[in-house]
Amino acid sequence: MVKAHTANDFGKVAVLMGGWSAEREISLRSGAAVLAALQRCGIDAHGIDADHDVLQRLIGQDFSRVFIVWHGRGGESGELQGALDLLQLPYTGSGVLASALGMDKWRSKLVWQAAGLPTPEFSLLDGQSDFAAVEQRLGLPLFVKPANEGSSIGISKVTVAGDTSNAYAKAAKYDSLVLAEQFIGGGDYTVAILGTRALPVVRIVPATDFYDYEAKYSRADTRYLCPCGLSVEQEESMQKVALQAFALLGCDGWGRVDFLLDEHGRPFVLEVNTVPGMTDHSLVPMAARAAGIGFDELVWQILAGSL
Repeated sequence: MVKAHTANDFGKVAVLMGGWSAEREISLRSGAAVLAALQRCGIDAHGIDADHDVLQRLIGQDFSRVFIVWHGRGGESGELQGALDLLQLPYTGSGVLASALGMDKWRSKLVWQAAGLPTPEFSLLDGQSDFAAVEQRLGLPLFVKPANEGSSIGISKVTVAGDTSNAYAKAAKYDSLVLAEQFIGGGDYTVAILGTRALPVVRIVPATDFYDYEAKYSRADTRYLCPCGLSVEQEESMQKVALQAFALLGCDGWGRVDFLLDEHGRPFVLEVNTVPGMTDHSLVPMAARAAGIGFDELVWQILAGSL
């Protein structure tokens, strides 16, 4: 990762947050935290609540680079990255292709499958799907989720035969592309990536039935374990797979790879986040702290990736 020696090395920085995805409120919280950290570091940073006029607001303002904290569609899915490339404005995180693939849970799983990385079995659903056959093939419980949403928005855990059709209808409100996914019940884990380094693994233990939106952002009883409780060998293996999964999609700069562990202790790649949350509940800052990196230093290092 390129080193920045002084705050002036970054020039004038736009912190893009908000947007119009279903993750807007979380993005505003992430963006406020990042903006405050950059300003504490003496960086000339300016927050922009992104709307459809975002490019006009960037042009002519003498920005040197962009810190992207716009979660979900528009900001995390490749469109913004392509526009910034055309404007020749450097930005944090992954480029166009990796952002688009990372946002699309179906296509990212196809890439990982092709490369031999373990990922939960799945079926693509539509209104004509044989939901009973899907339940038979994947087993119950199973998860149904929109392919292009984050923060567990639109996701359902199906535990009763015949309920997959209702779960599909809920997910389809958010995306025309809907996945049914095999349940793997050995625990939720995540690996944050900073530059070329995998940070300490975090285990997530929700008090709810699964790690849903409320458990991620609202509840105080979700437990985060770091050290995660795995053996050194298991943790190093998961970190290695995370770096592989990240690289296979062409990701760059920073991000997070989520895993499920099966009952035999084998990790399965669930999804990648190319613009992860940066709120007080967020996992990348948590992993960074475990590695001895404070929030302000983390934000500095992420921005340095745009140099």
